[in-house]
Amino acid sequence: MTQLTMTQLSDTCPLCREAGGAIVWKNQQMRVIAVDEPAHPGFTRVIWQEHIAEMTQLPPQARNDFMEAVWLVEQVQRQILKPHKINLAQFGNMVPHLHWHIIPRWTDDSHFPDAIWAAPPARTPEQTAAWARRKADIHAQLPQYWAELQKTLQCNNIGITPGP
Repeated sequence: MTQLTMTQLSDTCPLCREAGGAIVWKNQQMRVIAVDEPAHPGFTRVIWQEHIAEMTQLPPQARNDFMEAVWLVEQVQRQILKPHKINLAQFGNMVPHLHWHIIPRWTDDSHFPDAIWAAPPARTPEQTAAWARRKADIHAQLPQYWAELQKTLQCNNIGITPGP
């Protein structure tokens, strides 16, 4: 992998100053964090360590490594949490620091089918209760999810260039 130096950090960027959540796994190039979003259990971010705004600013191998981490997060979410859908989002409009949101979604979640950042649609009391029950079940699975995610990322040697 092309080596990147950590010289590009921004004093004003929240993702340069702070981890952005509980760190599940990290290496020199990126970190994977658990997002503290109780309404959306399993919400995970993959954050590039260096302050870069766009994917095309990364060398090709670094881009591949970064996306491999995103795909592995999605894979573990599907395996453990079994969502109906997974949303992948990379904006950077509010925080122009390269990061991906990996969000497991269920058809009865509080915002489905809209984005989690949209205003939630009106729900019946029955729908709200059904989501509360499912959400409790998902929260019970989170320790297994985080453990499996950490194990999967560690075993895949993302960003590790094989020796000669």
